Amino acid sequence: MKKIIALMAIFSAFAFAADGDTMIKAYSVVAAVVGLGLAALGGAIGMGHASAATIAGTARNPGMGGKLMGTMFIALAMIEAQVIYALVLALIALYANPFLG
Repeated sequence: MKKIIALMAIFSAFAFAADGDTMIKAYSVVAAVVGLGLAALGGAIGMGHASAATIAGTARNPGMGGKLMGTMFIALAMIEAQVIYALVLALIALYANPFLG
């Protein structure tokens, strides 16, 4: 199955190739979408783990709930920053592509 998908991708490059700039733009869109999707997926998983750990910690020791909550919000901000960095790189790839002449 992997070979078939790879061959389809290779042949589609030849079939739809108008010039080099068009292919670079098309692959930049694909890379931006896949990269941003993976970044969002990783960020969501990380935020879920951070929230679950905070809830578990608060359940074990309710007196530390406030401190744990503050630490969790800082961690969530750092995780979200990574997703925003991926968004910035995707926008650069789409609108200010360094690979185009």
